[in-house]
Amino acid sequence: MSQKFLVTYASRTGSTAGVAEAIGKTLIDNGAQVDVHSMQDVKDITAYRAVVAGSAIQNKQWLPEAMQFVQKHKAELTQMPFAMFAVCMTLAMRNGESYRPQVSDWLEPVRTLVQPVSEGLFAGVLDIRKIPSLGDRLKFRLSIAFGVWSEGDHRDWNAINAWANDLHSLLFEMDN
Repeated sequence: MSQKFLVTYASRTGSTAGVAEAIGKTLIDNGAQVDVHSMQDVKDITAYRAVVAGSAIQNKQWLPEAMQFVQKHKAELTQMPFAMFAVCMTLAMRNGESYRPQVSDWLEPVRTLVQPVSEGLFAGVLDIRKIPSLGDRLKFRLSIAFGVWSEGDHRDWNAINAWANDLHSLLFEMDN
């Protein structure tokens, strides 16, 4: 069996891709062989020992291509260690940590398909210039004005690296 891990992601503005790269780097630093790819670039996962999949959260759910990835590869994912993460701006809101259970609930559709060995929940980046919809940009600007969010990078690299460090041993120890 291969010892290589796949870290794959679905991202809209690059924040989730950055988290995936950091997870991959931490796993590599711990001695793993790792490929990091966008979910849309992954055709086959049978060459991997384990998969770590992550997506941005929009409208209280993983991005459509992330759900499609899990649905497409469900048979393989249920036969190997699988971990998932989400990058969600709700966690960057004032008192964002109090929303952690709610954000976790938004991952239930993924859990219904494949049970993860671990889940990571991380705040993302709010860059108004990267929001494609004018209406959404206006909503975020109002939310910023009312102090709900602040613009900027809210990713907690220490928490991301700590999760990836814990993940390394989970993925190697699992023998599905």
